Amino acid sequence: MAHAPYEHITSTSNTSIKLLRGLDRKKNRTESGLFLAEGARLILDALKFGWKPRYILVGEDSVDRKEVQSILEQAEMAGARILTTGPRILTAVSRKENSQTIIAAFQQKLDRLEDFSSSGKSRYIALYQVRDPGNLGTILRTADAAGVKGVVLVGQCCDPFSVECVRATMGALFSTKIVSVSFEEFNEWRKKEHILMAAASVNGTIRHDQTDYSDKSVILMGNEQSGIPDDVEACCDTLIKIPMAGAADSLNLAQATAIMTYEVWKGSGYDGAK
Repeated sequence: MAHAPYEHITSTSNTSIKLLRGLDRKKNRTESGLFLAEGARLILDALKFGWKPRYILVGEDSVDRKEVQSILEQAEMAGARILTTGPRILTAVSRKENSQTIIAAFQQKLDRLEDFSSSGKSRYIALYQVRDPGNLGTILRTADAAGVKGVVLVGQCCDPFSVECVRATMGALFSTKIVSVSFEEFNEWRKKEHILMAAASVNGTIRHDQTDYSDKSVILMGNEQSGIPDDVEACCDTLIKIPMAGAADSLNLAQATAIMTYEVWKGSGYDGAK
């Protein structure tokens, strides 16, 4: 039974449901400034790190659960509008069968380069025109796990707020600083901050585990299909190769980024590891 203060929705033609259903499209996310996070764990992570909820859509049969009540209380205090509904509408919003019983729409936010701290040992990941949201989400998860100070989306990258990317981050979206800038802005910033830029490249001459990474380093990873263009590679301090022995001529981008990220972290003695 829905709690009296909550608005109960029974139709997919409801204006709020139309808004939420439309957030699977980038155009609607851009216009509204919102994105979806599905499931209690993701929503709790977002609230923990101060992201602003605008809507919470919850299954009417789940409202009385202790965990759900905690989420609803926090979200209401943060200004969210609470909507209850049934399984049919939850499925319509999530666009997948066996949808989560709670879905939230949060306000998007990106950081600025000047928000990135470069004091002490500093590790960053820069992604040049990455197109696959699954790769981006997995890389954000790796960045969080390895204590990376920030992820830079260079040029026309895929949307970090797409449903696919948010799911793949497993909550790391909310704890990782992310900026979206041109290569020129990024390169100017990293030179000003004296950050070494190492790129994984087919033109690399130094093995990834034989490179002397600086205390301030950024790993530059390229587009899934075309890699990093020559003029961008020319701006790098070093080009690195990851050794391979099989028939494949490349690794998945997220895998390659993880290998590089952990090698740089290894040079810092895995500082900050639990």
